[in-house]
Amino acid sequence: MTSRSCFRTLAIGAWLLTSTASALAAQCGTGTFESWLDDFKKEAATKGISQNAIQAGLAGVTQDKAILARDHSQQVFSQTFEQFSSRMVPPRLNRGSDMMKRYGSVLSRIEEAYGVPGEILVAIWGLETDFGVNTGKFPTIRSLATLAYDCRRSDMFKAELMDALRIVERGDLPPQEMRGAWAGEIGQTQFMPSSYIKFAVDFDGNGKRDLLHNVPDVLASTANYLKSYGWKKGKGWEPGSENFAVIQQWNKSEVYAKTIGYFATQLAKAP
Repeated sequence: MTSRSCFRTLAIGAWLLTSTASALAAQCGTGTFESWLDDFKKEAATKGISQNAIQAGLAGVTQDKAILARDHSQQVFSQTFEQFSSRMVPPRLNRGSDMMKRYGSVLSRIEEAYGVPGEILVAIWGLETDFGVNTGKFPTIRSLATLAYDCRRSDMFKAELMDALRIVERGDLPPQEMRGAWAGEIGQTQFMPSSYIKFAVDFDGNGKRDLLHNVPDVLASTANYLKSYGWKKGKGWEPGSENFAVIQQWNKSEVYAKTIGYFATQLAKAP
């Protein structure tokens, strides 16, 4: 076979695979949720996700219209930095200082590995879930499936749902334990499944990347996220700095990013 013929054969094969995947692709908002979910299961299989993970993750999943109501009624964040930081930081400062002490050796090892200081990690941890107390109660897979079926941001949430199944497949978390915020964020620092897949690390070496229960994994994975976006070791995080821009990759709101930095600075000053 000539190289030209080989290329043409490969091209035809690729076209057939693409056509098959397109035919199997679940189309948002068409038909019932149940028929959409059946199509999604077929599409997940074409992307290499095992039947075991598909069945474990999606068996019995139903639509949650309360999630759609939340998504469609989101309001623009309007608090000033002074309002938000004064509400969020003082009630968490003492506990944050305690966490700095309790996990001091872990935080030191994480900073050595990723270059991100403990104060930043503990500030994010406190602001996101009150240090793991309020991780959310919404079934993650149900939320993501509901948002993927809706046509508002279907492609984004379909991709997140695929990654949620990959979390199940690699054994990090069973689907029944995957509960979090209404839009699919999961864990003690609220990772979307795509970020979980990219950045979660098994810092304590127990064979799982567990961002719901395992504090060393939570903090190290958060550091890995920030390092991946360019955190500069040993540098400050004041607004306008390179590290502040990295914090804004965590949360694009300037008010939220400034509050993380302010909280971290207060922790650094704590006795």
